[in-house]
Amino acid sequence: MKILKTKRQKGSFLLRLAIFAFAVYTVVALVNQQVQISEKRQELAPVKQQIQIQEIKNEDIKHALSTGANASSDYIERVAREGLSLAKPGERVFVNIAGN
Repeated sequence: MKILKTKRQKGSFLLRLAIFAFAVYTVVALVNQQVQISEKRQELAPVKQQIQIQEIKNEDIKHALSTGANASSDYIERVAREGLSLAKPGERVFVNIAGN
C-alpha cells in the first residue's frame, strides 16, 4: 500500500506543476497582448490625425468643385502654385528663406 501512496503524490505533484506552468504561460501571454495593444494604440493616433487632415482637404475640394467653373479654375491654380510649386510663364516667384 505504500507504493500506491507515493504514486499518488507524484501524480499530484506533476498535476500541480502542469497547472502552475499553464498559469504562468497564460499570464505571460496576457501581458504580451497588453503591450501589443498599447503599441498599436500609439500607432493609431497619428493615423487618425492624417485621416482628419485628408477629410478637411476632401471637403475643400468638394466645395471648390461645387461652386462653379471660376472657382474651379482658382482652385486648380492654387493647387498648382502651392502643391506643385508651379508658376505662370513670365512670373517671378520669391521664396522667403527666413522660414517665417
